Amino acid sequence: MAGGGVIHQLLRRNLQSYSGVPPVLSSFTSKKFHDDAGSVGMRSLRAFALLGAGLSGFLSFAAVASADEAEHGLECPSYPWPHNGILSSYDHASIRRGHQVYQQVCASCHSMSLISYRDLVGVAYTEEETKAMAAEIEVVDGPNDEGEMFTRPGKLSDRFPQPYSNEQAARFANGGAYPPDLSLITKARHNGQNYVFALLTGYRDPPAGVSIREDSTPATEAQMGKDVVSFLSWAAEPEMEERKLMGFKWIFVLSLALFQAAYYRRLKWSVLKSRKLVLDVVN
Repeated sequence: MAGGGVIHQLLRRNLQSYSGVPPVLSSFTSKKFHDDAGSVGMRSLRAFALLGAGLSGFLSFAAVASADEAEHGLECPSYPWPHNGILSSYDHASIRRGHQVYQQVCASCHSMSLISYRDLVGVAYTEEETKAMAAEIEVVDGPNDEGEMFTRPGKLSDRFPQPYSNEQAARFANGGAYPPDLSLITKARHNGQNYVFALLTGYRDPPAGVSIREDSTPATEAQMGKDVVSFLSWAAEPEMEERKLMGFKWIFVLSLALFQAAYYRRLKWSVLKSRKLVLDVVN
């Protein structure tokens, strides 16, 4: 019995030494297998989450585009307006022609209550031309020393005249529709400049007997539409050129300051960053 027990123990040790994996390694392998399975599951879950987020974003964009089209109608064609560049400015000759078209055609129904005659000085006309233009209108002013209102010739500080005395008169003259003010029309409408141009080029026949040009530029429909849009774009944002010029100046100044700061940093800290520290452990 004792010899049989010894032989049994020897066989058991040999089987353990030649068997597949030790118990510790087996548990480690099992744990690693479960961790790998969990990481694969997490990656799959993340992939599905990203796919769902992308699909939701696409559907949301499609819904917004559909709602935008339903609200604003068909998208207007986009045109390369010359003043839309970063360093581009207005076409001042086009602004002058656009003002002439507005004055001869559009001003009979539409007002521009936020624009004064002095805003045109240096942009489309000289000061003398603008003063002569303003003097052609009659402005109700007062009261005088006797407490009565009076009329006087217009001056540079006056706003553009209103075509109607009040909103009710405007609606009565236009079949119930109220002509919008054009001071900010290119900002108030979706895709404003292209919208106004598409609207203006929809008219076919200009008013008969109306002369709206004083230079040799062809008075085509597209050219007049472009000039009016240029004028209205300037009216909605007259400070655009000054803002772009100021931005360019600031970029130039900050670039110089950046180069100066970089040079000072290298001059000031190069000695400290390039020094060598020696540690004497003996002494």
